Amino acid sequence: MCGRYASARKKQELLEEFQVELDGVPDQELRPDYNVAPTKNVYAVMCRVPKDDGGESRGDEPVRQLRVVRWGLVPSWAKDPSVGSRMINARVETVAEKPSYRRALKSRRCLVPADGYYEWMPLEGKKKQPFFIHPADGGVLAMAGLYEFWKDPTRADDDPLKWLCTCTVITTTATDKLGRIHDRMPMMVERERWEEWLDPRVTDATGLLVPAGPDRLEAYAVSDAVNSVRHNGPELIEPLEGDDVPRLL
Repeated sequence: MCGRYASARKKQELLEEFQVELDGVPDQELRPDYNVAPTKNVYAVMCRVPKDDGGESRGDEPVRQLRVVRWGLVPSWAKDPSVGSRMINARVETVAEKPSYRRALKSRRCLVPADGYYEWMPLEGKKKQPFFIHPADGGVLAMAGLYEFWKDPTRADDDPLKWLCTCTVITTTATDKLGRIHDRMPMMVERERWEEWLDPRVTDATGLLVPAGPDRLEAYAVSDAVNSVRHNGPELIEPLEGDDVPRLL
């Protein structure tokens, strides 16, 4: 699974990196987060037809935009948003079949930017060693995601919090060295496939989901301080040093 990740890039960097046409949250910028956990607000890149202040569509063409969403998908038919904490990941093997995800897969796909993600490798006994896994070239990790809108029945129609936008990260089987750490990993979308993946007019995008190549990602052990969501800072992604530090050969 993918249950923690780091996202420290500034919004302007993401706007440029993903060639975003519309800043969907011009008055909001998230702080650098080195310990992103479920139910936190995160950035997501998506393509949607823009709307004016009255909720009316401005044109017919979807526009690439950056939005702030909550991590943990809440289906539109959910009774309350608490289910989102259990829906942070969608398995690629069943995402097209699960009622919670199949509609979003057809037209509400997104990219969730990350600097890298954390996984825990079992050691002897009950101990686990956290690893930070990131693109080998130092670039952004564009995780394949889905998003949904949930309407809060307890709020008035003119309440700005009436609609909650949430997301989930699609995962796949981890192979090669990464499979030694954990058997699952987030599905990446390579740059040349971003446009088609984000286009809501493309209703069958499953063919775009291809696991990362064996040399695309690197991993190294980090401090177990990341185990607690109370810890947050660049020191969490610093490599551990020492002869007894677990390493992937």
